[in-house]
Amino acid sequence: TDLRPLDILSEVVPAGALARGVRVFQWQGERGFQLAASRPRALGFPASRLFIHCDRFPEEFSIIATLRVLSVPAKRNEYIFTLMAEESPGVLVGLRYAPDKLHFLFWSQERAGGWQTRVTFPNVSLSDGQWHTLVLAVSGQSFSLTVDCSIPKDVVVETPFPASLSVRRASFYLGNRRRRKGVFTGLLRQLVLLPGADATPRICTTMNFKAATLSVPPILQDVPMKPASNEVLKYPYETDTKVTLGSRPRCTKQEKAQFWFNASRRGLYLCNGSTWVSMLEVKHRLDYVEEYQNLVTNSETMGIEVFTIPKVGLFAATANRITPPGSAIYKWTDGKFVPYQNIPTYQAQSWKYFTIGKKIFLAVANFEQNERGQEFSVIYKWSRRKAKFIPYQRISTHSARDWEAFVIEGEAFLAVVNHREGNNHNIDSVIYRWNPRTGLFETNQTIPTSGAYDWEFFTIGPYSFLAVANTFNGTSTKIYSHIYIWLSGSFQLFQSILTFGAADWEVFRVGDRVFLAVANSHSYDSGMPAPSNFYAINSSIYELNITAQMFVKFQDLLTYSALDWEFFSVGDDSFLVVANSFDGFTFSVNSVIYRWQGYEGFVAAHHLPTVGCRDWEAFHTPEGSFLLYSSAREPLSKVLKLKTT
Repeated sequence: TDLRPLDILSEVVPAGALARGVRVFQWQGERGFQLAASRPRALGFPASRLFIHCDRFPEEFSIIATLRVLSVPAKRNEYIFTLMAEESPGVLVGLRYAPDKLHFLFWSQERAGGWQTRVTFPNVSLSDGQWHTLVLAVSGQSFSLTVDCSIPKDVVVETPFPASLSVRRASFYLGNRRRRKGVFTGLLRQLVLLPGADATPRICTTMNFKAATLSVPPILQDVPMKPASNEVLKYPYETDTKVTLGSRPRCTKQEKAQFWFNASRRGLYLCNGSTWVSMLEVKHRLDYVEEYQNLVTNSETMGIEVFTIPKVGLFAATANRITPPGSAIYKWTDGKFVPYQNIPTYQAQSWKYFTIGKKIFLAVANFEQNERGQEFSVIYKWSRRKAKFIPYQRISTHSARDWEAFVIEGEAFLAVVNHREGNNHNIDSVIYRWNPRTGLFETNQTIPTSGAYDWEFFTIGPYSFLAVANTFNGTSTKIYSHIYIWLSGSFQLFQSILTFGAADWEVFRVGDRVFLAVANSHSYDSGMPAPSNFYAINSSIYELNITAQMFVKFQDLLTYSALDWEFFSVGDDSFLVVANSFDGFTFSVNSVIYRWQGYEGFVAAHHLPTVGCRDWEAFHTPEGSFLLYSSAREPLSKVLKLKTT
């Protein structure tokens, strides 16, 4: 049997016109229906228009809904749809949303006198103002809900969905249950009934999981074109717009979805709630790179972190080798970085900036012990009163190389890379979870690593990943680095990739394609003959293959003891810059900017003289776009300006 999707939304909207009580509203580039509460019966149609040849509701089916939910008050329910018999106030089939819950309702006529069963899916958070796609699959006593193609929530109930539910003289009602109370206040873009199948495999085939579609009414599909002559738009739609002219205005939640026109750059920008996103401007292209500032540092710099503290400014933290004086924080002032704060560190390797709610933190990875023989890495907290970072929490680490901060399902985590303990490189690195009650990070999980250098966290759709760069196992740098995936409350091994003294992972996207680049630093194996050059080796770029569900090699690039990759964009062009640190003879070696050129992959575009280059950071200011590199061989880092045409 050809089981076609039954588009409930399209039945509500007659061809070429809008039903009374329905408006078209656009949000984040997608259009949906907004429903009026004044005429709930106008948003209904007879079930016989969908069930032409049979007056029975399917026994097995999926319901697919794409919607944007507004904030729903506590103890309030909003109906996404109902199916109701004309002579009865009871709901035969329905779907409703409450704060953090989704309820599926059905009427079981097999019970004496009939009985309404409610299947509840807890911890379903949709009230964030974003688009979400739900797939509810029903089969007997089994009910499965998938939100944005994430891991399904499965519920088994005592009462099965009826095998023979009559829809004779019944009607579908969109966003209500034939009453004004409980009308859906958000936007509906898709509402489809698919008989006889679990629709999840058909829906979850694209990278844009939140807007995945099976069937969308034509009125919601096409972006309105410019009308010919004096013709009006066939389907008018609405959106709240405001365009501000002049100097750069603020962009906060209050200005979200508002526009700003920058006359000097001939650009139109949209506020996303925190930053201005370019919508239309004259696209710049990278022409060349020029030296902008020599940043004198306390000592050799192992890593740099550039970050912005809201309403305070742009900063750069340098992880410096020698103590005293330790490491430093610089503030961007009048178009330059100037010293702002010194912090005692112990052969610091890197900094990590992150926030938890309104709290602002900066964590340093210390490689050596302090004066008392204690080995700690330290988390600092920004004091608004003192306008500087102060010590907040010390964590015992072992030759720490890197911190990575991330959030999964609303919980904050902090992962440290432990490089070695004494001469033992095969030790555990640790993932800490933030405890809101104590206000401290507590051990959550340990992962075995081998001379590890770097963590890289990233997400693909609803899935979270953590990649570790393993460098040395005590005898060889030719070892596997690992990618872990978050499943059932912990990280589990997803894929292993052979690397050669891996020092860094960098994840980035070009269009819908997801890439992962590894910086290989040197090739050494105590049991093998020495190569002609330990340091002139390929670093590799891997691309996610969705079909194979793994990263596959995309491109090799010859590097010289590569220690870092940094991805950045200029206009429509994408770039990768590598930190080449040593070619086997000298630390004065060119680092290279590679330009993305489609089918050719990344092609060398600019060769930048560097000395013992350790880390790259890209950043933007009103003065332009910049690259900042740190030197692990001299107390001098450089700010380079990207000159565009």
